[in-house]
Amino acid sequence: MRPFRRPLRVSGPFLYPLLIALTLHPAAWGQPQGDDKPWSGKYYAVATAHPLATDAAYAMLRAGGSAMDAAIAAQMVLTLVEPQASGIGGGAFLLHHDGKITESYDGRETAPSDVDEDLFLDAQRKPMGFAEASVGGRAVGTPGLLRMLELAHGQHGRLPWKQLFEPAITLAEQGFPVSPRLHMQLAEPNSLRQDPVAAAYFFDSAGQPWPVGHKLRNPELAAVLRRVANAGANAFYLGEKADDIAPAIVRKVREHARNPGHLSLADLADYEALVRAPLCFVYQARSSPDSKPRKGISATRDVQICGMPPPSSGTLALGQIFGILARTPAASMPMQRKPPRPLAGPLPSAQWLHLYAEAARLAMADRALYVADPDYVPPPGPSWMALLEPDYLAERAKLVNVSPGTPRMKEVPAGIPMSVERNSGDQGDAPYAGLGHHSRPPMTLAPMPTQPEYGTSHISIVDGQGHALAMTSSVEAVWGAQVMVNRGQGLVGGFLLNNQLTDFSFVPRGSAGTDVVIANRVEPRKRPRSSMTPLLIFSRPRGELLFSGGSPGGASIIHYTGKMLYGVLHWGLDVQQAINLPNFAVLSANEDGPVLLEQGRFPPSTVQALRQRGHPVREQALNSGLQAIELLGQGLQGGADPRREGTVRGE
Repeated sequence: MRPFRRPLRVSGPFLYPLLIALTLHPAAWGQPQGDDKPWSGKYYAVATAHPLATDAAYAMLRAGGSAMDAAIAAQMVLTLVEPQASGIGGGAFLLHHDGKITESYDGRETAPSDVDEDLFLDAQRKPMGFAEASVGGRAVGTPGLLRMLELAHGQHGRLPWKQLFEPAITLAEQGFPVSPRLHMQLAEPNSLRQDPVAAAYFFDSAGQPWPVGHKLRNPELAAVLRRVANAGANAFYLGEKADDIAPAIVRKVREHARNPGHLSLADLADYEALVRAPLCFVYQARSSPDSKPRKGISATRDVQICGMPPPSSGTLALGQIFGILARTPAASMPMQRKPPRPLAGPLPSAQWLHLYAEAARLAMADRALYVADPDYVPPPGPSWMALLEPDYLAERAKLVNVSPGTPRMKEVPAGIPMSVERNSGDQGDAPYAGLGHHSRPPMTLAPMPTQPEYGTSHISIVDGQGHALAMTSSVEAVWGAQVMVNRGQGLVGGFLLNNQLTDFSFVPRGSAGTDVVIANRVEPRKRPRSSMTPLLIFSRPRGELLFSGGSPGGASIIHYTGKMLYGVLHWGLDVQQAINLPNFAVLSANEDGPVLLEQGRFPPSTVQALRQRGHPVREQALNSGLQAIELLGQGLQGGADPRREGTVRGE
């Protein structure tokens, strides 16, 4: 067992100066984990996407707060310092473990009540372009973050709700330095200048983004956060007065000049965060023959991997990929430990990448057909675990050409889980045909076409009492809908709104007829499918917590998180080495769907070998933002992605 340390409890008049010192003093910010050495500590740790968010969370842990308290403080700071990725105008998924029970909290945005499945079709019933659909009010879903955090805090918080907002309010009022990443993303093409509120906040009088180090103040956000701190989430979701937050959100959405949306005061007032049973599966991890044994870790061990159920697709897809790979030679393949110069660090081989890509295509095919909001779409079988049945994964693995040099699969259709075959009888051959789950009408489904997914930020925390969480939050694309809410009270700044409705399928129905629907189509109050993959990993059979992790990155989140976890479980890497591994991703089951490789991180021989087997390969920047904490015997190790600005801190 990891040693317990009671946190330093600071309260009353002594707490506020401590929080200011910890979050505003530059020496405390730390640096991104830019080398191969993980952070190490004994008692508690926090990893977030920005040094100031990490420090706010750390301050709460030192003040006697729980992992949940620390996550809320960090997320409020991220709303301010990393607005391009997440914030109170968006949503989140959160996994929490209290030492005995693991719960999942669904704070995913919902579609407004008066939308229909044609939301993203133009006058010719053709799907809109992503930029056309995403900028403005049309794609804004009901934000779920604050309702979810308030619900989770009520069950697992130790410090008062109000206290958790103090670091973010202080930073918003006194200012924070513009980071290199924030400046870079402001300098890239975007539509923020078309929004008067955002333009006045993010750019100078000449229309140029504020330089790195500029002290940026956001008094409007400070006022909004103070209201929520004092009155709870109702201050955000309820209200009709001119200076209330909810009417300002609705005005921004519905009165957008070019692309108005549908969000209403009733949608905000009626939003509910949900507690769902986590989706967990048992996985046998075998160390590859060349991996160095790590102290206290056996070469073969069973672990339980827990993540979010639908509407997140991440845990299901990851479980399918791992389960299929385990039934191929990939399970015993070593890494390339000494890649050709000038490349550095270990690399997966071309043969392993081929097998991974094929497993991922099979998982993406099932994802495209089946996964959507479970309150609207039934699972393919008695439960979503039908997609992780051992016999089903074994049959799917047989489709992979495992011999070296053999070509990739051409057609990759979705599978039909064996539990569906057993239960469907003569009622139809198409998935869902004749299956009346929970009195829902039968469905015949078509796969969702591939379309862009973006965004997000991740937080992992383990507190001094062994409670842990993994939370991935998002406004979807960079800058979300690129509209900033301001109540019009004469204060500069505000907060950005999400464009999460673009995670629905723009095309609502298949080409076979009007009765063939896409599971992830737009429907009123429905939650769009997500790729967010926060994970908690446990030992088997004892159930001890081993790992908390996750990443931003749109649909690539599944692969970034999978890469990190595979590196730890199979290749004997510590958490920072696994994060630093080169990234790869497969986002589509289609024959022309490319294998994405992180630019400059793989040798030409690997690219050539994959192309010779028929894989379209595209090398590009794959900027994951992985954050993770691993529990090892008497201590902890943490890692943050050097591709972004994240840091780890603790004791």
